Parts: sequence; C-alpha cells; structure tokens
Amino acid sequence: MVRELNSKFGIPAVAQKKAYSWGNDIVVASMDTAKRDPHQELLLSQEYDMLIIDEAHKLKNKKTSNYQFIQKLRKKYCLLLTATPVQNDLSELFNLITLLKPGQLGGQGQFAANFVVDKRRPKNQDQLKEELAKVMIRNRRGEGEVKFTKRSVRNVALTLSPEEQSLYDGVTSFVKDQYQAAGGNLSSMLSLVTLQREVCSSRDAVFVTLVNLSKKLPEDSPLREKIWELVYLIKAIKSNTKAEKTIELIKQMDEKVIIFTEYRATQEYLLNYFRDHGLICVPYRGGMNRGKKDWMMDLFRGRAQVMIATEAGGEGINLQFCHHMINFDLPWNPMRVEQRIGRVHRLGQTHDVQIYNLSTTGTIEEHILNLLHEKINMFEMVIGGLDVILERFEKKESIEKSLYKIMLEAGNEDEIRQRINKLGESLHDIKQDVEQESSQIETLREEEA
Repeated sequence: MVRELNSKFGIPAVAQKKAYSWGNDIVVASMDTAKRDPHQELLLSQEYDMLIIDEAHKLKNKKTSNYQFIQKLRKKYCLLLTATPVQNDLSELFNLITLLKPGQLGGQGQFAANFVVDKRRPKNQDQLKEELAKVMIRNRRGEGEVKFTKRSVRNVALTLSPEEQSLYDGVTSFVKDQYQAAGGNLSSMLSLVTLQREVCSSRDAVFVTLVNLSKKLPEDSPLREKIWELVYLIKAIKSNTKAEKTIELIKQMDEKVIIFTEYRATQEYLLNYFRDHGLICVPYRGGMNRGKKDWMMDLFRGRAQVMIATEAGGEGINLQFCHHMINFDLPWNPMRVEQRIGRVHRLGQTHDVQIYNLSTTGTIEEHILNLLHEKINMFEMVIGGLDVILERFEKKESIEKSLYKIMLEAGNEDEIRQRINKLGESLHDIKQDVEQESSQIETLREEEA
C-alpha cells in the first residue's frame, strides 16, 4: 500500500516499523501493532487530523480491544472503509456509525426501539436512511468508473501415478490410525493433519514432515518403522504428475504466471524442476526481507516468466501485470484461496484473470475443489461475499476443522462425498440467506435512484 501511495499518488506515506516511525505526517500501520505497547501509549497521547481504517467491518463488535482502542484515539476526522458494513445483524451497523460519530443513531436502546424489527430487519427505513446518508457513502461496484475484469476458472483433473497413489493411500491410513489411537482428539493431530494436506502437494513436502516427526519420537517407538515405510514409498516415486501438467500449462500460456503452493518444500522442488526444463522462475516467500522481495518482484516483472509463491509470501503483493495463476495445491480455508486470487484480480488489472486449479482424482483435494467451486461458486463470487458466508458458518466450527474431521472419521470415499455434500449444502443455504437479505440491507446503505 505504501509503495502505491508513493508512486501513484505522490503521497509521502511511510510504513510503521519502529517507534520513531510515528513521528511522520502520514503513517500506515497494522491495528495489531498500533494497539500494543509501547505504540498504544504514544498514539493515545497525540491528536490526529485524520484516521483512515481499512476493513472497518472488523470493528463491528464494540467489546473487542480493537474497537475500544479506536474509540479512545483522538481524531478530528475519521474515515471507515468496508465492503460489508452489516454482516450478521444491525447492531454491527450501529457500532460502526457510533465509532464514526457518537450519538448519530442515538443510544443502543433508542436505535433498537426506533429502527430494529429483528437483528437483520430494519423499520422506519426512510428515517434510518436519512440519518445514515449524513455520514455514509455507498459506492456500488457497477456504478463507479472503476471496472474489474472477469475471472475465468479451469479445474484441471489429474490422475496420480500408481506410486503417487500408493503414497497417498499410505499417508491417509497412517494419519487415520493415529487419530483413532488418540481417541479422536484433533488437537494432538495437527502435524499429522498437515501431512495429509501435504500429500496432495508433493512428495518433498511429505518427506520433510516425516523426517521431523521421526526425530521427535523415541528410538524404540513403533511409529518410526511406519514412518520409514512411507519414506520408502516416497523413494519409489519417479515423477510428479502435477509438476508435469504445470509445465504443459505454462508452455500453452506463453505469458507470465504465478503459481501458489502452501509448502516451502514444494516451492523448492518446483524451482529446480522448472529450471531444469528451461523456464526462468523466481521464488517469493514470507521469510524474505523487503529488499529481496522487491528484487524478486522486479525480476518477475522483467525477465522471469514464472513466480512461485508460498502462502506467507503472498500477502501484500500486487501482480496486476500478470493475469494467469495456478493453484498447485488448495488450502482447506476458502478465504486463503480468495486472498491468492486477490493478488492478481485487483484494481489495475486490465485482462480477465485465468485461474487454474490442479486437482488429483480420488483424493480429498477433489472433494474440496468440488465444495469450493460447485457448492458455493467461490471463484466467481463478488469480493466481500465470501467472508460473510464463512463468518456465519464458522460460529460453530471452522471449515478447516470440519474438513479435518470428515477426512479422519469417514470410513470410505462415499462417506467423505456425502459428508462434504452436506457441508456444502449448509454453506449454500447460508449463501442464499445472505443474498435474500442483501436487498433489505441495501435500503440502509444507499439512496434509491
């Protein structure tokens, strides 16, 4: 953000890194940093001409430390930016407006009495709209001059080689056996669940985790033998079905492409594999310092055709000059998938974005892609829509945890399919509810033409 403010608008903003950064006129900082000491004490002692908060819907709960911190800050003007000012109920809208201008909607009791039928249904809408219009501007995506390009999604189904399938089956059996031995205690299974996810990415990622698991076990542990059986299965694999298909796709595109993987070991493997096949490619990951990240970005913008990014490295990068992306593996959290797409499908992108999802038939990955694409159509969803759906669903349990349980507890492929279909139906129902409510919420957020 700072780089774009500097280069595109000539605004001399600085990124907050050390305590002395706060002395600048325009500072960009994360909320988590700002509310911590010693920063909080410093900020509360000053008065600001203007406070701008992005993703302001995260302040909807007045009991949170974030809300209370922003409330205490002394500011002459305040600008709250959000695509979803109402996600669950009208009290969220009240909290945001009160943060912006205390008393604008009266007290909590007055607001409820004057404007609320139930938590998502307003009354006295004309009067409420009139009050909101004094402090709120609603810009619809389709009405502004800013035009976003389309997303085009292609799901690429792949069949694992017999050796790769043996490793997948071996890892799945191993993980399920340990889950049952732990009495169904998921919290003790996180490294093994990671193993289950990695086996859909690369043998290299699996190998690193297996070696680390082995090191933590006592010499006489019976698990060590099972781990080394899996290592022998890894050694039997002579090819990588996904990597071969990825090379084929890249050559067909003949344009710049970013490839996302969750795992550093997969990233390293792909870098070597692509270079061996004559491709110029660069890595991008969270552990790099800012200077190296900028260097990698310049190389990708210039000479390199391919950038391979891990999840950690994907935050904060803007790749409007690239419009092809490949999900080499799929996160089990849909928001992480959306964040990947957002690296290329953003303001300034002039081409339709081509998204390729690699999916291995007969694995959990196939079911997850079906859930994301067929059930909630997330790849073509309007930005801001997905987090509303997930927040409502995850009041009980996160999607990731739900998927872990399905994977570990289902007896066979049919049961996995049935349980994921049921999960998908729940998400689809929530999506429909959100869409039905949107017409009511629109009356609060905009003036009718």
